[in-house]
Amino acid sequence: MIKLKTAILLGALLFVGSEELEAAAIPGVPATAATPPAHPQPLVQGGLLGAISSSIDEVQDKFDLNENLIDAWRLRADRAADEVDDLVNRPSARSSWSVAGDFLMLSCVWVAVFAALWLLGKGVAQRLCLHRLLLTRERGQALLGYVLPYTIAAVASLPLTIYASHYVPVSAGRALALCFAYATSSGVFAASLVMSLVVLFNVGHKRRAVQIIRQDSPRPLFGIGFLVALSDALTSPQIAHQLGNNLTSSVAVVTGLAASISFGLLVFRMRRPVAQLIRILPLAQRQKQPALRETLRIFSGLWYWPILLMVLVSIINLISISEDNQQVLRSALFTTVLLIATVFLSTTLHHLFKTRAEPVARRSSAYKERFLSLSHALLRIAMAIVFIDILGRIWGVSLIEFAVSNSVGRAISDSLSHIGLIFLVTWMVWVVLDTAIQEALKPPTNKRAARQPSTRTKTILPLLRNAIKIVLVVICAITTMANLGINVAPFLAGAGVIGLAIGFGSQQLVQDVITGLFIIIEDTLSIGDWVVLDSGHAGTVEGLTIRTLRLRDGKGFVHSVPFGQIKAVTNQSRQFAYAFFSVQFTYDTDVDKAIELIREAGHSISNDAFLKYNLQGPLDVFGVDRMDLNGVVLTAQFRTVSGGQYAVSRAFNQRLKKLVDNCPSVQFAQTYPQQVLMPRQGEPILDGAVEPAHSAVLMPDRSHPQ
Repeated sequence: MIKLKTAILLGALLFVGSEELEAAAIPGVPATAATPPAHPQPLVQGGLLGAISSSIDEVQDKFDLNENLIDAWRLRADRAADEVDDLVNRPSARSSWSVAGDFLMLSCVWVAVFAALWLLGKGVAQRLCLHRLLLTRERGQALLGYVLPYTIAAVASLPLTIYASHYVPVSAGRALALCFAYATSSGVFAASLVMSLVVLFNVGHKRRAVQIIRQDSPRPLFGIGFLVALSDALTSPQIAHQLGNNLTSSVAVVTGLAASISFGLLVFRMRRPVAQLIRILPLAQRQKQPALRETLRIFSGLWYWPILLMVLVSIINLISISEDNQQVLRSALFTTVLLIATVFLSTTLHHLFKTRAEPVARRSSAYKERFLSLSHALLRIAMAIVFIDILGRIWGVSLIEFAVSNSVGRAISDSLSHIGLIFLVTWMVWVVLDTAIQEALKPPTNKRAARQPSTRTKTILPLLRNAIKIVLVVICAITTMANLGINVAPFLAGAGVIGLAIGFGSQQLVQDVITGLFIIIEDTLSIGDWVVLDSGHAGTVEGLTIRTLRLRDGKGFVHSVPFGQIKAVTNQSRQFAYAFFSVQFTYDTDVDKAIELIREAGHSISNDAFLKYNLQGPLDVFGVDRMDLNGVVLTAQFRTVSGGQYAVSRAFNQRLKKLVDNCPSVQFAQTYPQQVLMPRQGEPILDGAVEPAHSAVLMPDRSHPQ
């Protein structure tokens, strides 16, 4: 009995203990059902970089390389040879000459239709080019010269040839003729389409590049389009059924490889002319948009590398044995067409915004002009996103579905959207602030406009603009790194420590910065002022940085002086100045006449058409200032504008000199050395005796240094 009770007790303890262990292993979950946790861990961590790393790992897991490529190609070649032998030895109710006749007849139909349409289009183009609207438009004439004779003829001749093929019996000759007609029409269409796009750039310094492309590209483009279309036509079920699947596939691969290699060679050969078309911008656009100029310069040197990479991928997919190798070639063809169409649309939008921006710039404010440029840039970014999405769909990948349905895609799209929003907000803030600063610094266009910006404004606003740019760039960089998955806390802590160390180690630099800040705030000096520093430097202020003052002296030399070395500043360019005159006359001069001549010279300057704008009042004659051993000193002064005292002083001296020369009763005083009679050496001077001989020595009016 005791053993039974002990067994029941141990069983109950084990049962309860097992439930407790299960509850401890999965807290909050009942033992009867397993439910997912309430807060699942995110699948992707680390921001954009972590998402990209996860996607690369998935691609590497799915990547599979066919190791039996040579054996598969050998098998395909054997089967193609068997199909050729079967095609030659196959019994047929029609002779070989009849089959060849079908090929020749349909080929002649296509040639005749194309030639007729070509002659008709050429004549119409010549007639239209003589119209007054196109008589002086070189690009319009060249565009008509490609569209009417070639593009329309190539598009219209193929349907007519297909219609004529219904009257020809089904045979291998008919199939091959249709293949060659389709391939030839595609080659002509591709060459004319690209040339029509190229002639739109035939303006300014781009003419030489356009000339090279028009001279060297039409035949290779025709060959590439012909080979791509022929490879596509040979893979159709009708042709494959009549000629053999392995034979048509092998020929299609060979023609596709030839087309890909030819396209790569053409792109590499035309890299410099196309780079010139991309890089060259009008002069006004180069001056107003240096960032766009630099971006296009970089892109012009790298534009052909993605295309060569696409060509390499196409070649690899064509060589590999797979069912979708022709689909890869079609995707490459569609990619090229999409690229051409995107460039054409981008060029059209550029000309559209350019023609609309010119009248807006004439009649609207600078804000509308800048925001119109911003809208153009955003539209081009949206066009690039659409281009990337369509390109992904061509290659079998939908970016929208990847961003919505896949966890990695959601992480990448969220990070990219946040980064794009950060760049957009930063860009808009910079556009508003930079436009306001530029408008404040811009001089008025007419006399009725607002007054000229002050020198203080010209000094402080450029420094404020640079400070705003630095702050926006730092904030944008930190937030972008945070969205990329980079931990910015160590960067901020390290920047604080480095800033503290720099503050202790570079006290002179901090002193220069703080002193310069107070000099600028107190408006002690401004750009364009003529200043004299206590260090001995003097000149015109050409620039102010956060640490130094840049002066250009009277000889044209530039001096950079740290603000910390400036203790006293003499600014000679504030409000007004005085042209002070101090003229010395002889004692026998008529003082009243001399004052009259001084006043006459002052009136002459006041009535001068060029000098009177430097004056702020009449001449003040102070009269006799002092008398010394050499004569009488008269003083006077003009109150002038800042910097105008020098021209007024030179003109006054010149005119007073002429007036004094014509007046005999007024003479300028001359400073003479004093005459001192010195005895000859060796002859003593006796008291009461007459000095027999002395030598007159001219001594200056100052003590001679021993």
